[in-house]
Amino acid sequence: MPRGAYRSRSLRRIVVKTPGNRIVIHYEKRRPKPARCAICHRELHGVPRVRSMELKKIPKSSKRPNRPYGGYICPKCLEKLIKIKAREA
Repeated sequence: MPRGAYRSRSLRRIVVKTPGNRIVIHYEKRRPKPARCAICHRELHGVPRVRSMELKKIPKSSKRPNRPYGGYICPKCLEKLIKIKAREA
């Protein structure tokens, strides 16, 4: 029986066959939910679904789209925001 910390269903179970031909269970945290737009809450594309520890290892150019508010709001909301700002100016 696994120890108490591993009995939680918040951990994902992966069945692994070792080189010694044993089948063991590895436990890892589940994938996080996709990043969402701060305005319309639509799923953001170009933002990887990885945990923060893995995000540290990814180069900055791969973490988010390279545009204003990239990785924070979606392109449609950005377009609306730019149009509003242009009307105000």
